[in-house]
Amino acid sequence: MQIYLPIAELAVNVFLILGMGGAVGFVSGLFGVGGGFLLTPLLIFSGIPPSVAVATVTSQVVASSTSGVLSYWRKGGVDFKLATILLCGGIIGSSLGVWLFSILRALGQLDLIISVSYMLFLGTIGGMMFFESARSVWRGARGKAVSTRKPGQHTWVHGLPLKTAFKKSRLYISVIPVITLGLLIGFAGAILGIGGGFIMVPALIYLLRVPGNVVIGTSLLQILVTMAVATILHALTTGSVDIILGLILMVGGVLGAQFGASAGQKLKGEQLRLLLALLILAVGARFLFDLAIEPTELFSVTGLGG
Repeated sequence: MQIYLPIAELAVNVFLILGMGGAVGFVSGLFGVGGGFLLTPLLIFSGIPPSVAVATVTSQVVASSTSGVLSYWRKGGVDFKLATILLCGGIIGSSLGVWLFSILRALGQLDLIISVSYMLFLGTIGGMMFFESARSVWRGARGKAVSTRKPGQHTWVHGLPLKTAFKKSRLYISVIPVITLGLLIGFAGAILGIGGGFIMVPALIYLLRVPGNVVIGTSLLQILVTMAVATILHALTTGSVDIILGLILMVGGVLGAQFGASAGQKLKGEQLRLLLALLILAVGARFLFDLAIEPTELFSVTGLGG
């Protein structure tokens, strides 16, 4: 069953898009991440223009994050002060990202930049996660305890100036790394269409030492608002948000997340991280492959707005 996407300007199979949303929703529920890093590449590989894929996935991330934020808020798992400072950086980062997005699109270099950025970004993150998780699995198989740093320990981050107290998280740290982290996640989300939860959560735990009982809810709130701002800016400045595509993806994502959450309870944390690392590396390798092979059409003709 075909449906026409007005912004992407092409017809797609509804069940294929539903399947993509469901698959990414399953991954989100299985690994506890937003899934934008996977959904955007899948849309690009299926023929959706990169600009439309990036802008539309930001709206899907907003929808998928809303229910999670409400759930953690009811359980008292959100540090609103920490989330607010993260948002200050996130909104600035989103604005800068959409601004650069518009410039690259006007120059005709957006597709290349997105592909190269995804290849480098996913390759780096996936490689780091793979070696860390593989070492944990190997040490666990040999019966050795996996050494992890506890939240109470300090790093160089805790020596920075402009400190403030976060009572909910029981922290007294500088606002500089908090704002910087929010800015980077917001910028990456606007350019690449990713929520950034798979970066935000480890950074909050290992870098800022945020307790585990508030880290996911706080991260989801920051991602929700940041991606909402990115969606609005994309809709107003680039006109690349395809509402029909976004709605189909949301339906599939909600259904798939339920099955993923159930499956995730049967695997250990180290195994989940290893599987996620392999998935990230596979997507990065696909971008590298597409950049290396010769395209079927060496030249293309587009209008001035394309």
